[in-house]
Amino acid sequence: MKVFWNPIQLRHAPSFFLTRGTVRPNFEIPVRAEALLEACHGMGLSVIAPPPLDIAALLAVHEPEYLAFLRDGYAAWAELPGAGPEIVANHHPSPEMLANGARPPAGIAGRAGWFAVDAACPIGPHTWEAVFHAAAGAAAAADEAARGAAAYALARPPGHHAYRARAGGHCYVNNAAVAAERLRAKGAERVAILDIDSHHGNGTQSIFWNRPDVLFVSVHGDPNQYYPWFTGHATERGGGDGAGCNLNFPLPIGTGDAGWVDAVESGVAAARAFGAEALVVSLGFDASVDEPLNALSVTANGFARAGAAIGALGLPAAIVQEGGYNVDVIGGLLTRFLDGFGR
Repeated sequence: MKVFWNPIQLRHAPSFFLTRGTVRPNFEIPVRAEALLEACHGMGLSVIAPPPLDIAALLAVHEPEYLAFLRDGYAAWAELPGAGPEIVANHHPSPEMLANGARPPAGIAGRAGWFAVDAACPIGPHTWEAVFHAAAGAAAAADEAARGAAAYALARPPGHHAYRARAGGHCYVNNAAVAAERLRAKGAERVAILDIDSHHGNGTQSIFWNRPDVLFVSVHGDPNQYYPWFTGHATERGGGDGAGCNLNFPLPIGTGDAGWVDAVESGVAAARAFGAEALVVSLGFDASVDEPLNALSVTANGFARAGAAIGALGLPAAIVQEGGYNVDVIGGLLTRFLDGFGR
């Protein structure tokens, strides 16, 4: 199995994070990727830099104005008098504002709020280049899947909370969506995205909400008690032509291996019934019992079982890294998952 990774992704080093009203160090730190990379080398996997990415691959899932903000926003932010070291918005358009005709302002402080859903996506001087190369890895993994193989994109920063034109939850470009769209462009008639990160993949759900050719399945903690709070309910089934092509499995906090693996297996069954020809796996390890914000209490054995269940589909797959923040365990969890998958 090929692993796609570019060390440029280490340059993104966010510091700001807000938890329950307290500013604390950000969990999404470069050493996360180093721990996963070490595990890949330990498994003897081939680690290669993805080829250059055409911006068209990002425009397939994101708005051009949003990508321009990610690329150019920091330079404008740095020119503000008294600006902090990262772009962090403190005001966001409400549904009422949008209903009254709100539009993106010219100033960078306002645009920061327009293009973000929360304060968990600080943008620093090297965020764009890291984001761009993470997406390149996802596209390269999809290219491998289009050739009938399975590949792993060590995508950092992660992506599944990124909307078509908004960042959020450590995510800027939706890597899983880039991979799914790439697989469609390469000829897969039906693509399934199986998201097993412990947080609902709200951005991915939104991007494919009206699409009948992409099935989105998410297994995650109950949003009544857990980020992203507002979406991820079982009643969200897609809209328009995509009605029925969105499937959420919100789980009680503290579920554990049995309930979590059952939900993953239900997602696998849904992908099979959908007739998927290719698979994108949004692979998060934040469901682990050892996570700093543990919610689902999944053990290493649970991840191995999930890998085996997903691998049993026998589909070409782009496995795209999402969350997982305990750097002491995520490398081992990646090994257990990929061993179960059948690397």
